[in-house]
Amino acid sequence: MLAKYATIVRRAGALTAVAAAIMVALSAALVGVKGLIGALVGVAIVTVFFGISVLVVGRAARVSPQAMMIAAMVTYLVKIIALAVIVSNMNGTTAFSTRTLGFVAIGCILVWSATQVITAVKVKMLYVEPEQSAARRGG
Repeated sequence: MLAKYATIVRRAGALTAVAAAIMVALSAALVGVKGLIGALVGVAIVTVFFGISVLVVGRAARVSPQAMMIAAMVTYLVKIIALAVIVSNMNGTTAFSTRTLGFVAIGCILVWSATQVITAVKVKMLYVEPEQSAARRGG
């Protein structure tokens, strides 16, 4: 289970990094320096949030599938509350383009989520633990 999760995370991370680089370059070209800064802040927020999820869910996966699901739900709830606090504190800032931050963050989230779903469907992951043979159990 943990090896399949690592495969899913690696693929999602790689594709999201490529998409983020493209979005940052486009933001800089279309909006300028404020767009570049906003895009980088958006990528940083998404990276930190998904990084936290990967660490927490990966650690919980070593315990059990049930712990993995609970950790994912709790992490999601905490991230939504943290995002609301961060966005409300950035309201009205003129240091960077908040619109660009939003578009880049949403783009990275969509690429990450879509890649995880597609990879999870393509990777053969057992949802039921196979029964051990009698010879391996010692009886």
